[in-house]
Amino acid sequence: MSPIRLGVNIDHVATIRNARGGAHPCPIRAALLAMEAGADSITAHLREDRRHIKDHDLERLKTEVPLPLNLEMAMTEEMLAIALRLRPHAVCLVPEKREEITTEGGLDAIKFETKLTPYVYKLQQNGSRVSLFIAPIIAQVEAAARIGARVIELHTGAYADFGLAKEAEKEKYELAALTSAAQTAHSLGLEVHAGHGLSFTNVGAIAKLPHIAELNIGHFLIGEAMFIGLKEAITKMRTAINGGNI
Repeated sequence: MSPIRLGVNIDHVATIRNARGGAHPCPIRAALLAMEAGADSITAHLREDRRHIKDHDLERLKTEVPLPLNLEMAMTEEMLAIALRLRPHAVCLVPEKREEITTEGGLDAIKFETKLTPYVYKLQQNGSRVSLFIAPIIAQVEAAARIGARVIELHTGAYADFGLAKEAEKEKYELAALTSAAQTAHSLGLEVHAGHGLSFTNVGAIAKLPHIAELNIGHFLIGEAMFIGLKEAITKMRTAINGGNI
């Protein structure tokens, strides 16, 4: 088995920067530190309201950071035009609502199958790998395969939330759903990624899921970095992913 890749999301470095409207802290510097710590890719979500990552951040990430860029974005014509021009290594299509604090659920690949199919095709023809950020539901996985995406990213938020709430049975149910979704995706020829709400304490079970190739983690790492530094936080996350003690 190949080691699970770790994508580091640097959105919330930009959130802190934007709170004061200046240039510090710099998300590009964070991306370079993540690379030094062994990150395999950098994830950044360009939201429609530009609440954290800005357009110029993407330009700099693409030109100054020698790691694959995973661009998270909504399924809009504006974002399509940006992605086609920028040509990131990967595009992860996510649902987006202006009023949400963070992404609240998975993209409804079933509902938007007709719209997503040509959208995904254009991105892939332009050289970007496309993933759909979906809930661990078999029908959603099957829709992703029909659409033509080559990758899915399973939303682990419910699993993480039930773990924090100490609701063991619900946590166990979500882990079973993630397991089944990963197995189905693999059988359909899709690469499987996962992310949302992952931490040192809950990432181990996700890393043990069948066929997981990549985990994308951001908020927890940036928060932990305030106490132990970003490089140390990423190193500890690697240890947790690999099943070691931290």
